[in-house]
Amino acid sequence: MAITEPELSAVAPPSDLAVVADSSHDERWRITGGSPIRGEVRSAGAKNAVTKELVATLLTDEPCTFTNVPRIGEMDATLPMLAQLGTKYEWVDEHTLTLHTPEITGQISEEYSGINRIPILFMGPLLNRIGEAEVPLVGGCTIGPRPVDYHVEGLRAMGAEIDISPHRFRATTDRLVGTRHRLPYPSVGATENLILAAVTARGTTVIENAAMEPEVVDLVLFLQKMGANIAVDIDRRIVIQGVERLGGATHRVIEDRIEIASYAAAAVATGGDIEVIGAQQEHLLTFLNALRRVGGNFEVHDRGIRFWAEGPLIAHHLETDVHPGFMTDWQQPFVVLLTQADGPSVVHETVYENRFGYTSTLARMGANISLTSQCLGSRTCRFANRDFSHSAVITGPTPLQPTDLVIPDLRAGFAYVLAALIAEGTSTLHDIGYLKRGYEDIPGKLGQMGVKVEELGGDDA
Repeated sequence: MAITEPELSAVAPPSDLAVVADSSHDERWRITGGSPIRGEVRSAGAKNAVTKELVATLLTDEPCTFTNVPRIGEMDATLPMLAQLGTKYEWVDEHTLTLHTPEITGQISEEYSGINRIPILFMGPLLNRIGEAEVPLVGGCTIGPRPVDYHVEGLRAMGAEIDISPHRFRATTDRLVGTRHRLPYPSVGATENLILAAVTARGTTVIENAAMEPEVVDLVLFLQKMGANIAVDIDRRIVIQGVERLGGATHRVIEDRIEIASYAAAAVATGGDIEVIGAQQEHLLTFLNALRRVGGNFEVHDRGIRFWAEGPLIAHHLETDVHPGFMTDWQQPFVVLLTQADGPSVVHETVYENRFGYTSTLARMGANISLTSQCLGSRTCRFANRDFSHSAVITGPTPLQPTDLVIPDLRAGFAYVLAALIAEGTSTLHDIGYLKRGYEDIPGKLGQMGVKVEELGGDDA
C-alpha cells in the first residue's frame, strides 16, 4: 500500500499537568526497563469469554462450573451483579468457579452503572427466565461511543418492549420469539446478546452478519453443553433453534489471546525470548503473521508458543478488523512494537474510531507518531470522511525515555507497560486499576520473565 501525501498530524506530547496523577492516593507500579525479557509465563483464561459465560449461567436453575477462570478485576465487577440477581457462587480453587441461580430477580441497581458493558447482556437471560429486566447503562473503556443500538434493535425484533431512560434500560416480554435479524456491523456484544436471548426463545432465530470471534464461539460451545441448539455457518450466519430449558454444564474457558499477544509483542520489542504456556495458534493466526513480518519469531509446540526476536525489526503496514482480521485489542501493543522497527509503519484502525489517544504519551517518551483521519489501508472503512484520527504512521526506530505514565484505559495500559519495558530506566505507572481489570497478575508474570516491578501504595515514595 502506497502512502500518497496524507494529511498527517504529528502527535504532540501532553503537558506534564495532563499526565501526572495524584500519587498520594493511587496504587502504582514502578517498572525498570531496558533489558530483554526472558522466561516462561502461563496464559490466563479470556476475559472477553468468561464474563459472557457467567451471564449465560442465568439461563438455567442448575449449577455451572468453569475452569481456567482468570483472577481479574472484571470478575470482581461482574460477580456482584450476578449475586444481586440471585446467583450463589463459590471459588473451588484459584481458577475454578461454580455458580448456581435457583431463584432469580430481574433488577440490577444503578450502583453498577458505567462499570463495564456486561449489564445489557443480562437482558436476554432475564427476559427468558422471568419476562422482565431492568439494568443500568453500560460502561467500559473510553475508546469510542460503542452504541447499544444494535442490541436494542435485535431484542425488539424478538418481541421485547424496551424503554430507555437516562440511567437505565427496562425491558419486558410475554416470551421472546425467534426472528431473522441482520446486524449492520458484526458487533461482538450484539451478537452475544442475541445468542443469549435466542437459545430459549420460541422458534428459530437467524443472526446474519454475526461476529465470529473465538470468544463468541466459546460462548456457543458452553451454551451447547447446556443443551442449546446452535449452528455456526462460515458466512457469518448463526442459526439458533430455541429450546424449552437449559441445564448445568462444566466448561474450560479459552486462553486470552489478547494477553498472549501482549507478552509476545513485549518479547519481540525488547529483543527477548519467552514461552507462553497454553497459547493456542488457531486463535492467533493473523497476529502471528504480522509478528513474523516485522521480524519476530515464534515456535508452536504442545505446551504453547515460544516468541523471540533476532536482528532489527522491520516496518509494517496493517489494519485492524473483526475476526479473522487483526484484532483491535492487539493494535496498542503492536504500535509500541513498531516504534522499534526500522522505517515508517502504518496502522489503520477500522473497528473503533477513537483508539489512538494513548499515542500522545508515547510521543512524550520519544516515539515519532503522526495521526490522520484518512484511511491508510487496503480499503476505505466506515470512518472515512468522518474526521476521526483513525490511521497512524509510526516512524522508527526511536529510543523511549522512562517517565510517569497515567493509564487511560485497559489496552492502552498494556501499551504503556510495554513502553516502560523498552525504556532504559524506571517508569512509574498510575491508575493501574484499568490493567488489573483485564490482565491477571502483571507484576508476578513480568517477574517470572526477569523484570523488576515494584508495587507501590499511595504512601510509598
